[in-house]
Amino acid sequence: MSELTTLCYIERDDQYLMLHRTKKENDINKDKWLGIGGHFEAGESPEDCLLREVREETGCSLGSYRLRGIVTFVSGRGLTEYMFLYTASGLEGELIDCREGELVWVNKAHLDGLNLWEGDRIFFRLLDQRQDFFSLKLVYDAEDNLLSAEVDGKPL
Repeated sequence: MSELTTLCYIERDDQYLMLHRTKKENDINKDKWLGIGGHFEAGESPEDCLLREVREETGCSLGSYRLRGIVTFVSGRGLTEYMFLYTASGLEGELIDCREGELVWVNKAHLDGLNLWEGDRIFFRLLDQRQDFFSLKLVYDAEDNLLSAEVDGKPL
C-alpha cells in the first residue's frame, strides 16, 4: 500500500515552525516534532495539499514556497509513503490552536535536541547543505528503526 503526503518547513529568521504532535489519537507521530503537512485529498496536486494543510494546521497562508525534494518512506509494516518536501517563508496571518499539537518556532540550531524521526535528521542536513532538488529513500523496520538511507539512489 502507498500514500502521498506533503511536509513543509516554514522558515522565519533562523527558525522553523514545528508541530509537536501531542493531541491526535492513534498517531504514528505521537510526541514527535514535525513540519506542517499531511495526506493528499482526492484530486489534489502537491501544491494544493501543501496550501490546504498549512491553512488547516496553522490558520495562515504561505507567501512563497519551494519543492526541495521527494522523500520515500518504506516501513516494515508494508506501507510506502511518498512525501513532497517543501520549505517556505512569508507566513501570513495569526497562528491558531492546532488540533494535532502545539505549534512552536524552533531555532534551527536546536533541532537535534528534539524528538525527531532519524530520517528527519537526514533531510534537515540535506535542506541545510543543498540547494538542488534531491530524492531521499528511508527504510524503517516494523519497530520504526531506520535500517537504511539513500540520497539520489546512492547509499549514505
